[in-house]
Amino acid sequence: MAKPPVIEDAQMRHAFKVASVSSQTPARDVALLHVLYGTGMTATELAQLEVADVLDERGEFRRQSEVRAAISFNGRSRPVFWVNQRVRDALSAYFVERLKLGHGVTAWRSQWRGLVQLGPVFLTNDGRPFTMTARRTSAGNVSRSCESLTQTIRKLHEQAGIEAAGALSARRTFGVRLKREGYDLRHIREVLGLATLSAAKALCEGDPVDLGRIVARVI
Repeated sequence: MAKPPVIEDAQMRHAFKVASVSSQTPARDVALLHVLYGTGMTATELAQLEVADVLDERGEFRRQSEVRAAISFNGRSRPVFWVNQRVRDALSAYFVERLKLGHGVTAWRSQWRGLVQLGPVFLTNDGRPFTMTARRTSAGNVSRSCESLTQTIRKLHEQAGIEAAGALSARRTFGVRLKREGYDLRHIREVLGLATLSAAKALCEGDPVDLGRIVARVI
């Protein structure tokens, strides 16, 4: 099975720009793309991410929280960091838009930025939670998925002209970018919640290195 494509910087910036001018819900979709590429979370995890996972009671961004075991793709918690300023800015713009639209808000504007503390971060166009589906695997475990958000993410890439890309592309890109920055497989495995170093290695293998980018940074 072919690996999802690695998305380069220019493609990523283009996707952000297209989402900002072409989407029905631009603030949400720009924030969604930023969180995807800035955290390596899966679509199913993002559909279940709660406001309190990102903000504290005062409405400030947490420096670090976790992808809770209850929502993680493999049932194991892992750290997630909210320190990237571009991710924070995109989320802040979306939270302001949610308040204007009255999507998942409370009367207490001084807490959690006026948003429902245990409500989802990302909502549908009409302000509802994305629908989760569950199925029981052959091993007897319950597997949850969110096809509607998965399709939304795929559409955001398609409208930017990025073929065969989606949430898994963002996740792989996150891992590959860490590897390009010199981080070892142990750290990549931890931040992506992978069970083994070999899984981290497999995710990052086949990096389509941009030789021009390397040469441009030589001196």
